[in-house]
Amino acid sequence: MKKVLIVDDDMDYLFQMKLKVEKLGFEVVTADGQYEAEQLLETFKPDLAIFDLMMENEDSGFVLSYKMKRRYPDVPIIIATAVTAETGMSFAVHSEEERKWIKADLYMDKGIRGDQLHREINKLLKI
Repeated sequence: MKKVLIVDDDMDYLFQMKLKVEKLGFEVVTADGQYEAEQLLETFKPDLAIFDLMMENEDSGFVLSYKMKRRYPDVPIIIATAVTAETGMSFAVHSEEERKWIKADLYMDKGIRGDQLHREINKLLKI
């Protein structure tokens, strides 16, 4: 069974995402922030990760993505965030330049539908 790491400091959202991803047939491991996730990644390699952007710091998701890609370059990362709705700033990972500094494979706005999430996870895991 493929393992998905979900990291978010919003406990309600974390719980909802965990249920959603488990329902899709994946084993889920959660962390409630960047620092807990960093400790977890010392001994655990997920098949895919879903990170919030703004946790302990405004760029926690980017920092976590960078650190994870250094350790596990082959693991796909989705950044799921509400930053665009909250700040008006938007990010994407369409160009090579954007992928160089964001270090994520996919950027999604929160409010992700289950079918959309399933499709994207399957694409990233090549299922």
